Amino acid sequence: MDDAVTGWAYAAAAGDRVAAAAFVRATQVEVTRFLAHLVGNRDAEDLAQETYLRAFRGLPAFAGRSSARTWLYSIARRVAADHVRAVRRRPRVAEGQDWLAAAERRQSVDGGRIDEQIVLRRLLDALPADQREAFVATQLVGLSYEDAAQVCGCPVGTIRSRVARARSRLVLLLNDTYVPGDGKDFASA
Repeated sequence: MDDAVTGWAYAAAAGDRVAAAAFVRATQVEVTRFLAHLVGNRDAEDLAQETYLRAFRGLPAFAGRSSARTWLYSIARRVAADHVRAVRRRPRVAEGQDWLAAAERRQSVDGGRIDEQIVLRRLLDALPADQREAFVATQLVGLSYEDAAQVCGCPVGTIRSRVARARSRLVLLLNDTYVPGDGKDFASA
C-alpha cells in the first residue's frame, strides 16, 4: 500500500488530479485519526485539511527518502505542533452548555461509545507529549517503529522506549494505581 501511495504522490506532483484524489482517499482517515489522537477530535478535520494543503504545496520537493505516507505523517505532526502552540497563546473561553450539547449530540451519533472515547482521550492526555506521539503513531495509527521515528524525527530506539514508557504509564492509569498529585514521577515508568 505504501508503494501505491508514494506512486500517487509522485503522479500528483506531476499534475495528475486523479492520483492526487487517490492519495488523499488512501490516507485521509488515518491522518485525521492521527491528528485526533494528538490534538482532539474537534480540530482534527481542520488540521487534516491544513496537512494536505502543506503536503500538496510541498509535493514537488518530495524526494522519496521515505514513503509518502511517512512524509505525510511528518507534515501532520508539524501541523499539530503548530496548532498546540497557537492554542496555548490564546485564552480559551468555554460555555458549559456548549460542550454539554456537543457531547449529547456526539453520544447519539456514537451510540454510547462517548464514554470509551472520553476515557481514551483522558488516558492519552495523561501521557507526556513525546510518549503520546510515539504511542499514537505506532499503536493506534499502525506505523512501524522505523516510520514513526522518521515522523517524530528521532532514532528508532527512542520511539521504542517512549512506547514502552507510555504502555507502562497507561497500565498504571488503568489499574487506578496513579493518584494525581501524589508526587510520583512517571519519567522512569
